Amino acid sequence: MEKFVPFDKMSKKAKKKITDASRRSWNGLSPVTRVADNDIKKYKRHPKHRKSADIFY
Repeated sequence: MEKFVPFDKMSKKAKKKITDASRRSWNGLSPVTRVADNDIKKYKRHPKHRKSADIFY
């Protein structure tokens, strides 16, 4: 029976083995060549409609 060792006290190799197992795989896709759909600007810097007072000046 193996002794329980806290994650903080594990060796680097043991930590890497656990973290690699918990990560998701890309199933053959390269994440470098992909662009997320939500990379579009979150907000627009200019208002959609100008105020009516701004049009006449």
